Amino acid sequence: MLPNTVLSLLAILLVTVVLAAVIAGFGTLLWFALELATAPGVVVHEFAHAITCRAVGVRVHEVVYFRLGDPAGYVRHEQPDRYRDAFLIGVAPFLVNTVVALVACLAFAELATGTGVVSPTGGGFPAVDPAGVSREMLIGMAALGWLGLAVGMQAFPSTGDANTLWAHARATWRRSPLVLLGVPVILVIYVANVLSWLWADVLYAIALLLVAFAVVGIPLL
Repeated sequence: MLPNTVLSLLAILLVTVVLAAVIAGFGTLLWFALELATAPGVVVHEFAHAITCRAVGVRVHEVVYFRLGDPAGYVRHEQPDRYRDAFLIGVAPFLVNTVVALVACLAFAELATGTGVVSPTGGGFPAVDPAGVSREMLIGMAALGWLGLAVGMQAFPSTGDANTLWAHARATWRRSPLVLLGVPVILVIYVANVLSWLWADVLYAIALLLVAFAVVGIPLL
């Protein structure tokens, strides 16, 4: 049984959520919750842009790692002189977010299997049994799983990133035709952002989690 104090706090929290939903509307409340849930991914995404700018010598004017707004984060920097630099800055979040998300998912999968929370069944979906695992361990595992999914969901470069790359490609392809090799990547970014309306970004994060469990020897599919 939960202590009375904990039950009281949960009741107050529930009442607060209900009142907020009535006052602000469920749509606004859902948007607010999703913004906060994916905040780690936004931070890593913008960090990838910023650190790549500094690595290639492009001056950064302003970095907003996270805010409640549209966009949720951004990096204002000087326009790179070379297309290669613009390309690296544009695609950096995909690489960095993917690596960070995969590491978090691997840690989650390793803990889940090592503690017996997730175990193979000899066929079909693995068994899930959190009994016997400490609350602190379960909270840590949940945090790792959330981090992996949140960061993975923000791996796709934005439409703004694609627009910048396209502008550079159009301006420089006559002087350096090799920039045309990056056009398919730009098209993929545009398509990925369109498919995000169909939860492609969520599916990508889930795919990283599936890969992590496959690596530790317990495929979920």
